Amino acid sequence: MEFKFFQKELELQSRGWIPTFHDISKEIMEIVKASGVKNGTVTIASHHTTCSVMIQECSHDIDSFDLEYLQHDLLDIMRKMIPDYTNEGDYRHPGPIHAQFGRYVNEPGDFTSMNTDGHLRSVFFGRSEVMTIKDGELDGGEFAHVYFVDWDHVRARRRQVNVTVMGIGEDVEDRKWNNGEVIDTLHKFTDEEKAYDPHYTLQLDARK
Repeated sequence: MEFKFFQKELELQSRGWIPTFHDISKEIMEIVKASGVKNGTVTIASHHTTCSVMIQECSHDIDSFDLEYLQHDLLDIMRKMIPDYTNEGDYRHPGPIHAQFGRYVNEPGDFTSMNTDGHLRSVFFGRSEVMTIKDGELDGGEFAHVYFVDWDHVRARRRQVNVTVMGIGEDVEDRKWNNGEVIDTLHKFTDEEKAYDPHYTLQLDARK
């Protein structure tokens, strides 16, 4: 059984002025196919600290902001939790030393560091996802798409996604645990938890 390792980078262009949601499902499936891995995992990771990877349903309808409805619903919730950086001083970050560092590395202006909202959203949402590969196919359920989310909207930017595929090129044995028996995780009351208590008497008598 040969272990396979395959790694690729995707280059994207975010538009700025509003967070960008890139649907990279097609590219991820093509990379998985090219890897030769039949059973294993694929890791999709952001190269950037203000970006996230999301696996979610495609909601099809697109609004005038060029966002799917579900994406805009998510953005609305994130804006309530972490408001857009719209005025200098909305957040502690960036401080004067960080702003100076931006000038030192030739950022086009102090405004490029006013992306605290993007950093915080990325922390909440996470920067990577791992998906299972079964029989050469991504196991994302019936409706899953893979999205790269650029929360940083201070300017249009080039972005990079790192994709790593690991696994084997052979079939695997039956995956069903205990022959596919449904696992019952619901709480079951013990006899002690269901025991009679004298405080019940009045209510039980009233029901007679």
